[in-house]
Amino acid sequence: MAFSRSIKDLDTLIACAAGFFLICLFTSYSGIGISPDSIMYTSAARSFATDGSLKTFNHIPIVDFPVFYPLFLGCITVISRIDPVAFGAVLNATLFASLLYTSGWIMNRFVPSSQLYKWLMLVAIALSPGLLQIYSYLWSETLFIIEVLFFIIAFRQYLNTHTLKWLVIAAVIAAISCITRYAAVTIVGTGGLLLLLDRTLTIKRKIGHIVIYGLICISLLVANLVHNALVTGTVTGPREPSITPFIDNLYYFGTVMCDWAGFTPNQYFLAIPIASVMLLGFIAALTYNFYRRHLNSYENLAITFSLVYGLFIILSSTFSRYERINSRLLSPLYLTTLWGYTSWALLWLKTIQMKRTRMIVGAVFTLLMLGFCVKEFIIDYKRYKDQVADEYGAPGYTDNSWAESPMANYLRTMDKKLFDPKVIVYTDAHEAVYFFSGMSSYLVPHVFFKDNIKRFMDTRRFYLIWFKALENKELITLPDIQKQKKLRLIKDFGEEGAIYEYNGLDTLKGSK
Repeated sequence: MAFSRSIKDLDTLIACAAGFFLICLFTSYSGIGISPDSIMYTSAARSFATDGSLKTFNHIPIVDFPVFYPLFLGCITVISRIDPVAFGAVLNATLFASLLYTSGWIMNRFVPSSQLYKWLMLVAIALSPGLLQIYSYLWSETLFIIEVLFFIIAFRQYLNTHTLKWLVIAAVIAAISCITRYAAVTIVGTGGLLLLLDRTLTIKRKIGHIVIYGLICISLLVANLVHNALVTGTVTGPREPSITPFIDNLYYFGTVMCDWAGFTPNQYFLAIPIASVMLLGFIAALTYNFYRRHLNSYENLAITFSLVYGLFIILSSTFSRYERINSRLLSPLYLTTLWGYTSWALLWLKTIQMKRTRMIVGAVFTLLMLGFCVKEFIIDYKRYKDQVADEYGAPGYTDNSWAESPMANYLRTMDKKLFDPKVIVYTDAHEAVYFFSGMSSYLVPHVFFKDNIKRFMDTRRFYLIWFKALENKELITLPDIQKQKKLRLIKDFGEEGAIYEYNGLDTLKGSK
Protein backbone atom coordinates (compact mmCIF):
# COMPACT_ATOMS: atom_id res chain seq x y z
CA MET A 1 0.00 0.00 0.00
CA ALA A 2 2.83 2.39 0.91
CA PHE A 3 4.57 1.52 -2.35
CA SER A 4 1.38 2.24 -4.30
CA ARG A 5 1.03 5.66 -2.63
CA SER A 6 4.66 6.50 -3.40
CA ILE A 7 4.17 5.61 -7.07
CA LYS A 8 1.10 7.87 -7.21
CA ASP A 9 3.11 10.73 -5.76
CA LEU A 10 6.21 10.01 -7.86
CA ASP A 11 4.45 10.18 -11.23
CA THR A 12 2.82 13.45 -10.22
CA LEU A 13 6.17 14.92 -9.18
CA ILE A 14 7.71 13.82 -12.48
CA ALA A 15 4.90 15.62 -14.32
CA CYS A 16 5.49 18.72 -12.15
CA ALA A 17 9.20 18.72 -13.06
CA ALA A 18 8.34 18.30 -16.75
CA GLY A 19 5.83 21.17 -16.59
CA PHE A 20 8.33 23.44 -14.83
CA PHE A 21 10.92 22.63 -17.51
CA LEU A 22 8.52 23.29 -20.39
CA ILE A 23 7.60 26.78 -19.14
CA CYS A 24 11.29 27.58 -18.63
CA LEU A 25 11.95 26.29 -22.16
CA PHE A 26 9.26 28.42 -23.81
CA THR A 27 10.40 31.53 -21.95
CA SER A 28 14.12 30.87 -22.40
CA TYR A 29 14.66 33.15 -25.40
CA SER A 30 12.76 36.37 -24.70
CA GLY A 31 11.61 35.87 -21.12
CA ILE A 32 8.03 35.92 -19.93
CA GLY A 33 5.49 36.95 -22.57
CA ILE A 34 4.20 40.51 -22.20
CA SER A 35 0.86 41.64 -23.63
CA PRO A 36 -1.09 44.87 -22.98
CA ASP A 37 -2.89 43.15 -20.08
CA SER A 38 0.47 42.08 -18.63
CA ILE A 39 1.62 45.69 -18.58
CA MET A 40 -1.52 46.74 -16.71
CA TYR A 41 -0.89 44.06 -14.08
CA THR A 42 2.81 44.87 -13.86
CA SER A 43 2.40 48.62 -13.51
CA ALA A 44 -0.19 48.15 -10.74
CA ALA A 45 2.12 45.68 -8.97
CA ARG A 46 4.99 48.17 -9.17
CA SER A 47 2.72 50.87 -7.79
CA PHE A 48 1.81 48.63 -4.85
CA ALA A 49 5.47 47.85 -4.15
CA THR A 50 6.37 51.55 -4.33
CA ASP A 51 3.60 53.33 -2.44
CA GLY A 52 1.00 50.74 -1.45
CA SER A 53 -1.55 51.77 -4.12
CA LEU A 54 -2.83 49.73 -7.05
CA LYS A 55 -2.60 52.26 -9.86
CA THR A 56 -1.72 51.63 -13.47
CA PHE A 57 0.99 53.48 -15.38
CA ASN A 58 -1.37 56.38 -16.13
CA HIS A 59 -1.95 56.93 -12.38
CA ILE A 60 -5.52 55.62 -12.48
CA PRO A 61 -6.69 52.84 -10.08
CA ILE A 62 -6.87 49.52 -11.89
CA VAL A 63 -10.56 48.86 -12.63
CA ASP A 64 -10.68 46.99 -15.94
CA PHE A 65 -9.23 44.03 -14.04
CA PRO A 66 -9.81 42.83 -10.46
CA VAL A 67 -7.18 43.65 -7.86
CA PHE A 68 -5.92 40.29 -6.59
CA TYR A 69 -3.48 39.29 -9.36
CA PRO A 70 -1.58 42.63 -9.42
CA LEU A 71 -1.68 42.53 -5.59
CA PHE A 72 -0.23 38.99 -5.75
CA LEU A 73 2.58 40.20 -8.04
CA GLY A 74 3.11 43.27 -5.88
CA CYS A 75 3.52 41.21 -2.70
CA ILE A 76 6.14 39.03 -4.39
CA THR A 77 7.92 42.19 -5.53
CA VAL A 78 7.92 43.60 -1.99
CA ILE A 79 9.33 40.35 -0.56
CA SER A 80 11.86 39.58 -3.30
CA ARG A 81 12.74 43.11 -4.45
CA ILE A 82 12.57 41.72 -8.00
CA ASP A 83 10.40 43.18 -10.77
CA PRO A 84 7.46 41.06 -12.01
CA VAL A 85 8.85 40.96 -15.57
CA ALA A 86 12.10 39.53 -14.17
CA PHE A 87 10.56 36.85 -11.93
CA GLY A 88 7.60 36.10 -14.22
CA ALA A 89 9.09 33.03 -15.91
CA VAL A 90 10.04 31.29 -12.65
CA LEU A 91 6.71 32.25 -11.07
CA ASN A 92 4.71 30.80 -13.95
CA ALA A 93 6.82 27.65 -14.09
CA THR A 94 6.10 27.16 -10.38
CA LEU A 95 2.38 27.82 -10.88
CA PHE A 96 2.22 25.36 -13.79
CA ALA A 97 3.98 22.70 -11.69
CA SER A 98 1.45 23.43 -8.91
CA LEU A 99 -1.39 22.99 -11.42
CA LEU A 100 -0.04 19.57 -12.42
CA TYR A 101 0.43 18.49 -8.81
CA THR A 102 -3.11 19.52 -7.87
CA SER A 103 -4.49 17.76 -10.97
CA GLY A 104 -2.64 14.56 -10.05
CA TRP A 105 -3.90 14.78 -6.47
CA ILE A 106 -7.49 15.09 -7.70
CA MET A 107 -7.20 12.24 -10.22
CA ASN A 108 -5.88 9.92 -7.51
CA ARG A 109 -9.32 10.35 -5.94
CA PHE A 110 -11.47 9.72 -9.01
CA VAL A 111 -14.02 6.91 -8.53
CA PRO A 112 -13.00 4.60 -10.06
CA SER A 113 -9.36 5.65 -10.35
CA SER A 114 -6.76 4.34 -12.79
CA GLN A 115 -3.02 4.83 -12.78
CA LEU A 116 -2.83 4.57 -16.57
CA TYR A 117 -5.63 7.10 -16.98
CA LYS A 118 -3.83 9.50 -14.66
CA TRP A 119 -0.55 9.14 -16.60
CA LEU A 120 -2.30 9.87 -19.89
CA MET A 121 -4.10 12.89 -18.43
CA LEU A 122 -0.91 14.30 -16.87
CA VAL A 123 0.85 14.06 -20.23
CA ALA A 124 -2.12 15.72 -21.98
CA ILE A 125 -2.17 18.54 -19.40
CA ALA A 126 1.60 19.08 -19.46
CA LEU A 127 1.63 19.21 -23.28
CA SER A 128 -1.54 21.27 -23.68
CA PRO A 129 -0.71 24.05 -26.18
CA GLY A 130 -3.39 26.26 -24.63
CA LEU A 131 -2.09 25.91 -21.08
CA LEU A 132 1.55 26.25 -22.15
CA GLN A 133 0.66 29.51 -23.87
CA ILE A 134 -1.16 30.82 -20.78
CA TYR A 135 1.74 30.01 -18.48
CA SER A 136 4.22 31.60 -20.89
CA TYR A 137 2.64 35.03 -20.30
CA LEU A 138 2.17 37.29 -17.29
CA TRP A 139 -1.60 36.73 -17.15
CA SER A 140 -4.10 36.34 -14.31
CA GLU A 141 -5.38 33.04 -15.75
CA THR A 142 -2.21 31.41 -14.40
CA LEU A 143 -3.54 31.92 -10.88
CA PHE A 144 -7.25 31.62 -11.64
CA ILE A 145 -7.04 28.08 -13.11
CA ILE A 146 -5.38 26.83 -9.91
CA GLU A 147 -8.06 28.56 -7.84
CA VAL A 148 -10.71 26.62 -9.82
CA LEU A 149 -9.05 23.36 -8.79
CA PHE A 150 -8.78 24.45 -5.14
CA PHE A 151 -12.48 25.31 -5.19
CA ILE A 152 -13.36 21.90 -6.65
CA ILE A 153 -11.41 20.18 -3.85
CA ALA A 154 -13.00 22.27 -1.09
CA PHE A 155 -16.56 22.07 -2.45
CA ARG A 156 -16.30 18.32 -2.88
CA GLN A 157 -15.36 18.09 0.80
CA TYR A 158 -18.45 20.13 1.59
CA LEU A 159 -20.70 17.87 -0.50
CA ASN A 160 -19.29 14.85 1.35
CA THR A 161 -19.67 16.32 4.85
CA HIS A 162 -22.15 19.22 4.55
CA THR A 163 -20.24 21.02 7.31
CA LEU A 164 -20.08 24.81 7.55
CA LYS A 165 -16.29 24.61 7.80
CA TRP A 166 -15.87 23.31 4.23
CA LEU A 167 -18.68 25.52 2.90
CA VAL A 168 -16.89 28.60 4.24
CA ILE A 169 -13.50 27.42 2.88
CA ALA A 170 -15.01 26.87 -0.58
CA ALA A 171 -16.76 30.26 -0.43
CA VAL A 172 -13.54 32.05 0.58
CA ILE A 173 -11.71 30.48 -2.38
CA ALA A 174 -14.57 31.60 -4.65
CA ALA A 175 -14.41 35.11 -3.18
CA ILE A 176 -10.66 35.39 -3.86
CA SER A 177 -11.21 34.02 -7.37
CA CYS A 178 -13.79 36.75 -8.03
CA ILE A 179 -11.14 39.41 -7.45
CA THR A 180 -8.65 37.48 -9.58
CA ARG A 181 -10.88 37.40 -12.66
CA TYR A 182 -14.41 38.78 -13.01
CA ALA A 183 -15.34 35.56 -14.83
CA ALA A 184 -14.95 33.78 -11.48
CA VAL A 185 -18.64 34.48 -10.88
CA THR A 186 -18.89 31.12 -12.68
CA ILE A 187 -17.26 29.48 -9.66
CA VAL A 188 -19.92 31.08 -7.49
CA GLY A 189 -22.56 29.84 -9.93
CA THR A 190 -21.13 26.32 -9.93
CA GLY A 191 -21.41 26.04 -6.16
CA GLY A 192 -24.83 27.69 -6.11
CA LEU A 193 -26.20 25.31 -8.74
CA LEU A 194 -24.93 22.25 -6.88
CA LEU A 195 -26.40 23.57 -3.61
CA LEU A 196 -29.78 23.90 -5.32
CA LEU A 197 -29.56 20.39 -6.78
CA ASP A 198 -28.36 18.75 -3.55
CA ARG A 199 -31.27 16.64 -2.25
CA THR A 200 -29.59 15.53 0.97
CA LEU A 201 -30.20 18.87 2.73
CA THR A 202 -33.48 19.94 4.32
CA ILE A 203 -35.04 23.05 2.77
CA LYS A 204 -34.30 25.16 5.84
CA ARG A 205 -30.67 24.06 6.01
CA LYS A 206 -30.23 24.46 2.27
CA ILE A 207 -31.50 28.06 2.35
CA GLY A 208 -29.18 28.86 5.23
CA HIS A 209 -26.16 27.37 3.46
CA ILE A 210 -26.98 29.17 0.21
CA VAL A 211 -27.22 32.51 2.04
CA ILE A 212 -23.92 31.97 3.89
CA TYR A 213 -22.19 30.77 0.72
CA GLY A 214 -23.52 33.60 -1.42
CA LEU A 215 -22.66 36.39 1.03
CA ILE A 216 -19.08 35.19 1.48
CA CYS A 217 -18.57 34.57 -2.24
CA ILE A 218 -19.57 38.04 -3.36
CA SER A 219 -18.10 39.96 -0.43
CA LEU A 220 -14.69 40.77 -1.92
CA LEU A 221 -16.11 41.32 -5.41
CA VAL A 222 -18.68 43.81 -4.12
CA ALA A 223 -15.96 45.63 -2.18
CA ASN A 224 -13.78 45.74 -5.30
CA LEU A 225 -16.63 47.05 -7.49
CA VAL A 226 -17.75 49.65 -4.93
CA HIS A 227 -14.17 50.90 -4.66
CA ASN A 228 -13.98 51.12 -8.47
CA ALA A 229 -17.21 53.10 -8.62
CA LEU A 230 -16.05 55.52 -5.94
CA VAL A 231 -12.66 56.27 -7.48
CA THR A 232 -13.50 56.17 -11.21
CA GLY A 233 -17.29 56.30 -11.55
CA THR A 234 -17.44 52.89 -13.26
CA VAL A 235 -17.51 49.43 -11.71
CA THR A 236 -15.36 47.62 -14.31
CA GLY A 237 -14.22 50.43 -16.57
CA PRO A 238 -15.99 51.57 -19.75
CA ARG A 239 -17.79 48.71 -21.50
CA GLU A 240 -19.32 48.57 -24.96
CA PRO A 241 -22.27 46.48 -26.17
CA SER A 242 -21.41 43.31 -28.05
CA ILE A 243 -21.14 43.22 -31.83
CA THR A 244 -21.13 39.40 -32.08
CA PRO A 245 -24.46 37.51 -31.96
CA PHE A 246 -24.96 34.27 -30.04
CA ILE A 247 -24.45 32.01 -33.06
CA ASP A 248 -21.08 33.62 -33.84
CA ASN A 249 -19.94 33.21 -30.25
CA LEU A 250 -21.04 29.57 -30.31
CA TYR A 251 -18.94 29.17 -33.46
CA TYR A 252 -15.88 30.81 -31.90
CA PHE A 253 -16.30 28.56 -28.85
CA GLY A 254 -16.36 25.57 -31.18
CA THR A 255 -13.25 26.67 -33.08
CA VAL A 256 -11.29 26.69 -29.81
CA MET A 257 -12.54 23.17 -29.07
CA CYS A 258 -11.42 22.17 -32.59
CA ASP A 259 -7.97 23.62 -31.94
CA TRP A 260 -7.70 21.78 -28.63
CA ALA A 261 -8.69 18.53 -30.35
CA GLY A 262 -5.93 19.00 -32.92
CA PHE A 263 -8.21 19.83 -35.87
CA THR A 264 -7.14 22.25 -38.58
CA PRO A 265 -8.96 25.45 -39.67
CA ASN A 266 -10.24 23.46 -42.65
CA GLN A 267 -12.39 21.53 -40.18
CA TYR A 268 -13.95 24.57 -38.51
CA PHE A 269 -17.23 23.68 -40.22
CA LEU A 270 -17.57 21.28 -37.28
CA ALA A 271 -17.31 24.13 -34.75
CA ILE A 272 -21.00 24.76 -34.07
CA PRO A 273 -21.97 21.05 -33.96
CA ILE A 274 -19.05 20.29 -31.60
CA ALA A 275 -19.87 23.24 -29.32
CA SER A 276 -23.55 22.28 -29.22
CA VAL A 277 -22.86 18.61 -28.52
CA MET A 278 -20.35 19.48 -25.79
CA LEU A 279 -22.69 21.82 -23.92
CA LEU A 280 -25.67 19.48 -24.30
CA GLY A 281 -23.44 16.63 -23.14
CA PHE A 282 -22.57 18.52 -19.96
CA ILE A 283 -26.27 19.20 -19.33
CA ALA A 284 -27.08 15.51 -19.87
CA ALA A 285 -24.25 14.36 -17.58
CA LEU A 286 -25.28 16.76 -14.81
CA THR A 287 -28.91 15.64 -15.12
CA TYR A 288 -27.86 11.98 -14.97
CA ASN A 289 -25.74 12.58 -11.86
CA PHE A 290 -28.60 14.48 -10.23
CA TYR A 291 -31.04 11.61 -10.67
CA ARG A 292 -28.55 9.01 -9.44
CA ARG A 293 -27.71 11.27 -6.47
CA HIS A 294 -24.04 11.40 -7.40
CA LEU A 295 -23.27 15.13 -7.33
CA ASN A 296 -20.32 14.89 -4.98
CA SER A 297 -17.69 13.40 -7.30
CA TYR A 298 -14.75 15.36 -8.66
CA GLU A 299 -15.88 14.42 -12.14
CA ASN A 300 -19.33 15.94 -11.62
CA LEU A 301 -17.84 19.13 -10.18
CA ALA A 302 -15.66 19.40 -13.29
CA ILE A 303 -18.69 18.87 -15.54
CA THR A 304 -20.76 21.48 -13.68
CA PHE A 305 -18.03 24.10 -13.82
CA SER A 306 -17.47 23.44 -17.55
CA LEU A 307 -21.17 23.93 -18.24
CA VAL A 308 -21.50 27.12 -16.18
CA TYR A 309 -18.27 28.68 -17.45
CA GLY A 310 -18.89 27.75 -21.08
CA LEU A 311 -22.41 29.20 -21.10
CA PHE A 312 -21.25 32.30 -19.24
CA ILE A 313 -18.54 33.10 -21.79
CA ILE A 314 -20.85 32.55 -24.76
CA LEU A 315 -23.73 34.57 -23.28
CA SER A 316 -21.63 37.40 -21.84
CA SER A 317 -19.86 37.77 -25.20
CA THR A 318 -23.31 38.13 -26.76
CA PHE A 319 -24.25 41.08 -24.54
CA SER A 320 -20.92 42.71 -23.65
CA ARG A 321 -18.01 43.55 -25.92
CA TYR A 322 -14.55 42.24 -25.13
CA GLU A 323 -11.94 40.20 -26.98
CA ARG A 324 -13.30 37.54 -29.30
CA ILE A 325 -13.67 34.11 -27.70
CA ASN A 326 -10.26 32.45 -27.94
CA SER A 327 -8.08 29.84 -26.29
CA ARG A 328 -6.93 32.21 -23.56
CA LEU A 329 -10.49 33.15 -22.59
CA LEU A 330 -11.53 29.49 -22.45
CA SER A 331 -8.32 28.15 -20.84
CA PRO A 332 -9.99 27.55 -17.43
CA LEU A 333 -12.18 24.98 -19.23
CA TYR A 334 -9.34 22.82 -20.53
CA LEU A 335 -8.82 20.65 -17.46
CA THR A 336 -12.45 20.29 -16.46
CA THR A 337 -13.55 19.58 -20.04
CA LEU A 338 -10.80 17.00 -20.46
CA TRP A 339 -11.92 15.23 -17.29
CA GLY A 340 -15.59 15.56 -18.12
CA TYR A 341 -15.21 13.90 -21.52
CA THR A 342 -12.71 11.18 -20.59
CA SER A 343 -13.60 10.07 -17.05
CA TRP A 344 -16.71 8.33 -18.40
CA ALA A 345 -14.31 5.74 -19.89
CA LEU A 346 -13.35 4.59 -16.39
CA LEU A 347 -17.00 4.08 -15.46
CA TRP A 348 -17.71 2.28 -18.73
CA LEU A 349 -14.75 -0.07 -18.30
CA LYS A 350 -15.92 -0.92 -14.81
CA THR A 351 -19.28 -2.12 -16.17
CA ILE A 352 -17.72 -4.48 -18.75
CA GLN A 353 -17.71 -7.99 -17.31
CA MET A 354 -15.57 -9.81 -19.89
CA LYS A 355 -11.88 -9.23 -19.22
CA ARG A 356 -10.89 -9.56 -22.89
CA THR A 357 -13.48 -6.98 -23.98
CA ARG A 358 -12.39 -4.67 -21.18
CA MET A 359 -8.77 -4.91 -22.30
CA ILE A 360 -9.69 -4.15 -25.92
CA VAL A 361 -11.78 -1.12 -24.98
CA GLY A 362 -9.02 0.10 -22.64
CA ALA A 363 -6.43 -0.31 -25.38
CA VAL A 364 -8.54 1.68 -27.86
CA PHE A 365 -9.01 4.50 -25.34
CA THR A 366 -5.28 4.49 -24.59
CA LEU A 367 -4.38 4.69 -28.28
CA LEU A 368 -6.82 7.56 -28.81
CA MET A 369 -5.31 9.49 -25.88
CA LEU A 370 -1.77 8.80 -27.07
CA GLY A 371 -2.74 10.10 -30.51
CA PHE A 372 -4.18 13.23 -28.84
CA CYS A 373 -0.94 13.74 -26.90
CA VAL A 374 1.14 13.30 -30.06
CA LYS A 375 -0.92 16.02 -31.77
CA GLU A 376 -0.31 18.29 -28.80
CA PHE A 377 3.43 17.58 -28.98
CA ILE A 378 3.52 18.45 -32.71
CA ILE A 379 1.81 21.80 -32.03
CA ASP A 380 4.17 22.47 -29.12
CA TYR A 381 7.22 21.63 -31.19
CA LYS A 382 6.15 24.01 -33.97
CA ARG A 383 5.71 26.77 -31.40
CA TYR A 384 9.10 25.95 -29.86
CA LYS A 385 10.74 26.11 -33.27
CA ASP A 386 9.11 29.46 -34.12
CA GLN A 387 9.62 31.19 -30.80
CA VAL A 388 12.76 29.64 -29.31
CA ALA A 389 14.85 27.73 -31.86
CA ASP A 390 14.35 30.36 -34.58
CA GLU A 391 14.82 33.08 -31.94
CA TYR A 392 11.67 35.13 -32.43
CA GLY A 393 10.27 35.08 -28.90
CA ALA A 394 6.75 34.88 -27.51
CA PRO A 395 4.49 37.24 -29.51
CA GLY A 396 4.12 40.47 -27.57
CA TYR A 397 6.26 43.35 -26.42
CA THR A 398 9.35 41.18 -25.87
CA ASP A 399 9.49 39.46 -29.26
CA ASN A 400 12.03 40.29 -31.97
CA SER A 401 9.71 42.58 -33.91
CA TRP A 402 9.79 44.93 -30.91
CA ALA A 403 13.36 44.21 -29.83
CA GLU A 404 14.57 45.25 -33.29
CA SER A 405 12.06 48.07 -33.77
CA PRO A 406 13.60 51.53 -34.34
CA MET A 407 10.51 53.15 -32.80
CA ALA A 408 10.67 50.98 -29.66
CA ASN A 409 14.42 51.56 -29.35
CA TYR A 410 13.91 55.31 -29.71
CA LEU A 411 11.33 55.29 -26.92
CA ARG A 412 13.72 53.31 -24.71
CA THR A 413 16.60 55.75 -25.12
CA MET A 414 15.00 59.12 -25.93
CA ASP A 415 15.52 62.20 -23.80
CA LYS A 416 12.34 62.62 -21.75
CA LYS A 417 12.88 66.40 -21.91
CA LEU A 418 11.56 66.16 -25.46
CA PHE A 419 8.09 66.27 -23.91
CA ASP A 420 6.80 69.18 -21.84
CA PRO A 421 5.68 67.49 -18.58
CA LYS A 422 2.67 69.83 -18.41
CA VAL A 423 1.33 68.60 -21.75
CA ILE A 424 -0.73 65.41 -22.01
CA VAL A 425 0.53 62.53 -24.17
CA TYR A 426 -1.97 60.54 -26.24
CA THR A 427 -1.34 57.32 -28.13
CA ASP A 428 -3.08 54.37 -29.75
CA ALA A 429 -1.07 51.96 -27.50
CA HIS A 430 -0.51 53.44 -24.06
CA GLU A 431 0.82 50.13 -22.70
CA ALA A 432 3.58 50.11 -25.33
CA VAL A 433 4.59 53.68 -24.51
CA TYR A 434 4.91 52.82 -20.83
CA PHE A 435 6.70 49.50 -21.42
CA PHE A 436 9.40 51.00 -23.63
CA SER A 437 9.78 54.49 -22.20
CA GLY A 438 8.36 54.38 -18.68
CA MET A 439 6.19 57.41 -19.54
CA SER A 440 2.53 57.76 -18.69
CA SER A 441 0.17 58.36 -21.61
CA TYR A 442 -3.51 58.16 -22.41
CA LEU A 443 -5.37 56.17 -25.00
CA VAL A 444 -7.08 58.07 -27.81
CA PRO A 445 -10.88 57.68 -27.56
CA HIS A 446 -12.88 54.66 -28.67
CA VAL A 447 -15.14 55.36 -31.63
CA PHE A 448 -18.13 54.22 -29.55
CA PHE A 449 -17.75 56.98 -26.92
CA LYS A 450 -18.67 60.20 -28.74
CA ASP A 451 -18.36 62.43 -25.66
CA ASN A 452 -14.77 61.26 -25.16
CA ILE A 453 -13.98 62.04 -28.80
CA LYS A 454 -15.34 65.56 -28.39
CA ARG A 455 -13.27 66.14 -25.25
CA PHE A 456 -10.18 64.86 -27.04
CA MET A 457 -10.77 67.13 -30.04
CA ASP A 458 -11.26 70.09 -27.70
CA THR A 459 -7.85 69.55 -26.10
CA ARG A 460 -5.76 72.64 -26.77
CA ARG A 461 -2.37 70.97 -26.81
CA PHE A 462 -1.08 67.39 -26.74
CA TYR A 463 1.58 65.01 -27.97
CA LEU A 464 0.60 62.00 -30.04
CA ILE A 465 2.64 58.77 -30.25
CA TRP A 466 1.16 56.67 -33.04
CA PHE A 467 1.98 53.01 -33.73
CA LYS A 468 0.90 52.17 -37.27
CA ALA A 469 1.61 48.47 -36.72
CA LEU A 470 -0.93 48.29 -33.88
CA GLU A 471 -4.00 49.36 -35.81
CA ASN A 472 -7.06 49.12 -33.57
CA LYS A 473 -10.39 49.51 -35.32
CA GLU A 474 -12.11 50.33 -32.03
CA LEU A 475 -10.13 53.59 -31.67
CA ILE A 476 -10.33 56.77 -33.71
CA THR A 477 -7.74 56.72 -36.46
CA LEU A 478 -4.84 59.00 -37.28
CA PRO A 479 -6.63 60.32 -40.42
CA ASP A 480 -9.67 61.10 -38.21
CA ILE A 481 -7.45 63.27 -36.02
CA GLN A 482 -5.65 64.87 -38.95
CA LYS A 483 -8.95 65.96 -40.44
CA GLN A 484 -9.38 68.36 -37.54
CA LYS A 485 -5.90 68.90 -36.18
CA LYS A 486 -2.76 70.07 -37.93
CA LEU A 487 -0.16 67.81 -36.34
CA ARG A 488 3.51 68.79 -36.28
CA LEU A 489 5.79 65.82 -36.98
CA ILE A 490 8.47 65.37 -34.30
CA LYS A 491 9.89 61.99 -35.33
CA ASP A 492 9.00 59.73 -38.23
CA PHE A 493 9.53 55.95 -38.13
CA GLY A 494 8.06 55.15 -41.53
CA GLU A 495 5.76 52.14 -41.52
CA GLU A 496 6.17 51.71 -37.76
CA GLY A 497 4.64 55.02 -36.75
CA ALA A 498 5.52 58.55 -35.71
CA ILE A 499 5.50 61.10 -32.89
CA TYR A 500 3.49 64.32 -33.33
CA GLU A 501 2.63 67.47 -31.44
CA TYR A 502 -0.52 69.59 -31.59
CA ASN A 503 -0.04 73.06 -30.11
CA GLY A 504 -3.61 74.33 -30.10
CA LEU A 505 -3.10 76.99 -32.76
CA ASP A 506 -2.71 74.87 -35.88
CA THR A 507 -6.38 73.96 -36.33
CA LEU A 508 -7.26 73.17 -39.91
CA LYS A 509 -9.38 75.72 -41.70
CA GLY A 510 -13.07 74.88 -41.44
CA SER A 511 -12.67 72.44 -38.52
CA LYS A 512 -14.54 72.94 -35.29
